[in-house]
Amino acid sequence: HVQLVESGGGLVQPGGSPRLSCAASGRFISINAMGWYRQAPGKQRELVAVISKGGSSNYADAVTGRFTISRNTAKNTVYLQMNSLKPEATAVYYCNADFTTTFLVRSDSWGQGTQVTVSS
Repeated sequence: HVQLVESGGGLVQPGGSPRLSCAASGRFISINAMGWYRQAPGKQRELVAVISKGGSSNYADAVTGRFTISRNTAKNTVYLQMNSLKPEATAVYYCNADFTTTFLVRSDSWGQGTQVTVSS
C-alpha cells in the first residue's frame, strides 16, 4: 500500500557528496519512521540512518559525521546527504518506511534500491 522510490544514486568520485531521495506514495494513514539501509557486495544489509516521525535521527558508526538524514513530512520524502564518500560506501541503498495502514495497523515497505558506486 506504500510505494517507495529512491533516486540520486550513480557513479560518484571519491570525496563526492550526493544526496539520495526517497518518496513515498500510496494509501496509508501516516508515515512513521523512515530509514536508509545499504547492502554492499558479499555483505548483509545494514542500517545507515533512521529518522523518526518527530525528526530524531540515528546513524551507523561508519557514517556518523559524514551522512545526514532528513525528511519532508508533508511530501512523505526522506533524504540522505552523503559527504566525503569513500569507496567502501559503494552499495545498493534502500529506503524503508514504517507506516500506519488504512486498517489502522502498522506495516512497512522497501524501495527498489539505488546503486551508489564510489570510484575514480
